[in-house]
Amino acid sequence: MNAILLEKPQQFTVTEIPEPGQPAPGEALVRVHRVGICGTDYSGYLGKMPFYSYPRIPGHELGVEVLSVGPGVTEVKPGDRCSVEPYINCQACPPCRKGHTNCCENLQVLGVHTDGGLRPRFLLPARKLHPSTKLSLEQLALVETLAIGCHAVNRGNPGAGDHVLVIGAGPIGLSTMEFIRLTGAKTIVLDLNEQRLEFCRRVMKVDHTITARGDGSELEQLREITHGALASVVIDATGSNRSMSNALTYVGFAGRLVFVGITTSEVSFGHPLMHRREMTLLASRNALPPDFRRIIGLIEEGRIDTRPWITHQAPFDQMIASFPGWMKPEAGVLKAVVHV
Repeated sequence: MNAILLEKPQQFTVTEIPEPGQPAPGEALVRVHRVGICGTDYSGYLGKMPFYSYPRIPGHELGVEVLSVGPGVTEVKPGDRCSVEPYINCQACPPCRKGHTNCCENLQVLGVHTDGGLRPRFLLPARKLHPSTKLSLEQLALVETLAIGCHAVNRGNPGAGDHVLVIGAGPIGLSTMEFIRLTGAKTIVLDLNEQRLEFCRRVMKVDHTITARGDGSELEQLREITHGALASVVIDATGSNRSMSNALTYVGFAGRLVFVGITTSEVSFGHPLMHRREMTLLASRNALPPDFRRIIGLIEEGRIDTRPWITHQAPFDQMIASFPGWMKPEAGVLKAVVHV
């Protein structure tokens, strides 16, 4: 069968790979139907993802169908449609034993450390499948993106009435907005792309947007919106070291700064401001199994609407040609989905 392989930065090829065989105990054989493309895939393509290894079959935002299961599998059965939790953890290291499976010491993320879903069929641990009888394959492929935002908001822990500033209105930033809304906090979005800010106002119904101009006006606007208090929680979803280094200035007294984007470059800031305001700096990596189950339930209940998210689609055999164009700002891509 054919798979799409990223041989090295900016070089995709179609390659022939063997069939996966039958599932072992605890495993499931799945048929991949939909693959969402995210910032990690773009960073891997550009050679800017710190944990990426080459050559690699990308794809970790997956909507799949179970074809068969190995002995002892009770989580899913053949015919189930599932979202995939792509963080393959060892279950034995100290973080795993403490329940922090998202940052396992031996973590293998599909499409990053180990081959992912841009192939018709593959085997994976059945415990990483989250079924739904109601969601479409497109919706199932979006669960992982939403899970990243869910976990980041959980890390920031905003309360009702808090002001939460989201820096970066890409797919991960958008996913945080869904869960900020559910906490009852007020959402403020900062981005330099007016098209994305318009989407946030019109579709996401955020409370306020601020255009990033780089002239200091952003801080003044935030002060005006928050009546001088600044943000209780700031979530930086840009993956830009410049933005991440500057994000501290937007955090109010006793506030929390969450880095959900990732960069290979150095992030730096002066300590006195952080100390004076007694801030808390948090990282947010991947997500946890309960996040997937919660999100599936929220979509099933109609409390999260994924329909506006998918702006671009491509069949498997056109993905390589389409991919570079999806990275151009003028393309207006929020989420591209590949039909395998």
